[in-house]
Amino acid sequence: MQHFYISMISLGWLVAMHPFHLSLTEIKWNARTEQLEISQKIFWDDLEIALSGYHDEHIDFLNPANKDKLNKQIESYLLAQNLIWIEDKAITLNFIGYEVEEDAGWFYLESERIKEPASVKVKNSLLIEYFPDQKNVVQFFFKANSPKSIVLGKNQETGTLNK
Repeated sequence: MQHFYISMISLGWLVAMHPFHLSLTEIKWNARTEQLEISQKIFWDDLEIALSGYHDEHIDFLNPANKDKLNKQIESYLLAQNLIWIEDKAITLNFIGYEVEEDAGWFYLESERIKEPASVKVKNSLLIEYFPDQKNVVQFFFKANSPKSIVLGKNQETGTLNK
């Protein structure tokens, strides 16, 4: 029984303070729909802190009092933190939804219809205001090629990926 309590204390510490702050964004061009498909993996506990600060209210990500309100809060935060330019033109992104895994969530966005890009400029400022050590890995998949990647963070929230 004592081992159980020690394990729970250790687990609680890990959940409360994972040792790094990282997100992953994958962007893929869908030739059929002529849209960018964007998937973002974010630690839900970090996102909960950012959403609470951004909306100036306590947010319980896993057990929201109002799921529709939470969806709108997630949408407004993600759309404010993610910007994409194709040929120096900002493109419109739409929030599709999300799903939760053990310690993270996958969040889905898509772009308006655009021509296939040869280059993409990305601003990803997810969580940076709340975690100065936050790193946001962005990968863009150009056709069947391996992804091109950049790591964005504090004082470098924007980068360009080319074929």
